[in-house]
Amino acid sequence: MKVILLEKIENLGSIGDLVDVKNGYARNYLLPQGKSLRATKENQAYFESKRAELEAKNLKLKKEAENLASTMNNITIVVIRQASDSGFLFGSVRPGDIVSELEKQNIRVAKSQLKIKNPLKTIGTYQIGIQLHPEVTVNITLRIETPRQQEFSEENEEQTEAPDSETSVNENVTEIQNED
Repeated sequence: MKVILLEKIENLGSIGDLVDVKNGYARNYLLPQGKSLRATKENQAYFESKRAELEAKNLKLKKEAENLASTMNNITIVVIRQASDSGFLFGSVRPGDIVSELEKQNIRVAKSQLKIKNPLKTIGTYQIGIQLHPEVTVNITLRIETPRQQEFSEENEEQTEAPDSETSVNENVTEIQNED
């Protein structure tokens, strides 16, 4: 089925392209989502009359996505999960878990925008792609840790923030030696 694209679609085309797609893809996804029109003479004329409006709307959405992407740079999300001694999780980290962690940082994305290549079933650090717009993708860092790792990292942060604990110990030792 030939369709006219109303927005850029990855691996298919950009606004105004006349592409040939499978009937089911057009009927079940592109047409109901408003991403394309059937390629008829009437629809082609309609598209040409609305082309400037559609391109302006796309440009506005792209700028909003770029602004959001700039705020999302260098974000690290930590997810705590139970795991076996070998590092395999009892379950997995799902897109909904990542979205809820992002919402805690006041960032709203849909699960469908996450680009996860493989299931997240082991402890570690992962790069997760988020497609904010067909032309804008941002990467965030996801760390999956166990509760014990979380406690250990919190203890290390407290130790690095403690003010000169060695000095106070040395002062106590000096006071004890002076008493003798």
